[in-house]
Amino acid sequence: MLFSYWENFFYYLEHEGLMRIINLFWYYFYIEAPRFLVMDLVILGVVVFKSRKSKLNYERARNELLAENPLVSVIVPGKNEGRHIYKLVKGMREQTYNHLEFIIVDDGSDDDTYLICRNLKENGLISMYLRNEERGGKASAANLALRYARGKYVVHVDADTSFDRDAIEKILIPFYVEENVAGVGGNIKVRNAGDSIATSLQAIEYLQTISVGRMVTSYLGIYKIISGAFGAFRRDLLVRLGGWDVGPGLDGDITVKLRKLGYKIRFEPGAVGLTHAPSRFGALSKQRMRWSKSLIRFRFRKHADVFKPQANFNFSNFFALFDNIFYNFILDILWWIYIVNLIVTNVEFLIFLIPLKFVIYGVASYIQFITAMALSERRNQEWKLFVYVPLMMIYNGYYMRVIRTIAYFKELFWKSSYYDNWNPEKSSRKAMEIGI
Repeated sequence: MLFSYWENFFYYLEHEGLMRIINLFWYYFYIEAPRFLVMDLVILGVVVFKSRKSKLNYERARNELLAENPLVSVIVPGKNEGRHIYKLVKGMREQTYNHLEFIIVDDGSDDDTYLICRNLKENGLISMYLRNEERGGKASAANLALRYARGKYVVHVDADTSFDRDAIEKILIPFYVEENVAGVGGNIKVRNAGDSIATSLQAIEYLQTISVGRMVTSYLGIYKIISGAFGAFRRDLLVRLGGWDVGPGLDGDITVKLRKLGYKIRFEPGAVGLTHAPSRFGALSKQRMRWSKSLIRFRFRKHADVFKPQANFNFSNFFALFDNIFYNFILDILWWIYIVNLIVTNVEFLIFLIPLKFVIYGVASYIQFITAMALSERRNQEWKLFVYVPLMMIYNGYYMRVIRTIAYFKELFWKSSYYDNWNPEKSSRKAMEIGI
């Protein structure tokens, strides 16, 4: 029976022909593949081809950084992060770049954060410990740290992120590679990839969308989100903007605000930070629901002016946000129409189309994975993720798409991000009043 199935499967392929198959899967071949596979490979090829000249420029910039040796403020806003603080401080003290001030903001914690940070401060291991007795939210905590920061650059990190020893040095170098750089994003990877299937799939996702994807968008000048887990900014520009605004996507929001001032945003793949990813799909769903709502709240509403031909119109900002909205929202809706039509019009052939789709997306996922491995600084550890790559079609193609779609409709029709408990109620209420 199995032999008979495969005999019929290959007969179906031969009967339909290559162009018919391509047209059946037009959503992938005409939309997804050109943007997320072909373009990535082309741009990465250009980057590698230019690597010798880039390395010389990079080394010059590194020497300028070390010669100037500017003070850098590392700020850590968070609540109930006591279990992470000591490891983070220890890691920062081992950095190759050490002209740092270290500011921790305790946003109303009820764990042992106070005792731990007081001890660190008394022993001279951190520069400043600030505490909000009443929780104000991550943006409020980050802005409190910004008020006291003295560095030329501010590095915003999450307490549960760990770093390669040269991460701070490397995230600062792009400020010296070219002029008018306002912010630099670090390369975030998953530290606990081996904990579960959920973390393994996130590890692959981060390699594809951050390690590779953001390198490509940075090169194209449309890089639009500096991760809150690890990002560096010019302090004077953060002050000029008034710091971070309340919201579920404050990292993407501050990035777009800096772009709208006319400055460049860059990604540094060599500045590696390792984050702790949700190990259960329930927690992951809540996290991504919150992230997805920010596209509607900030891209559609708050920063809609980038689509209007005003005096400060900028094509790179237009395309940066258009790329985000088109591929994550418009095509998300179109996909549902496509998949329903594919099923209804080919219901008798689904027994062949389903495995064929797995093959197409599986091959593409492996190409993306191998590309990421070629660029990775820790490929010996990450190769073990190879066995999970076939599951990425289900993870990205269905699981994440369902979450995004639900989040988009919740935010479009009910503005549900203002009611999420990720931010304090008073902060969200004020944000809604002033329209941010």
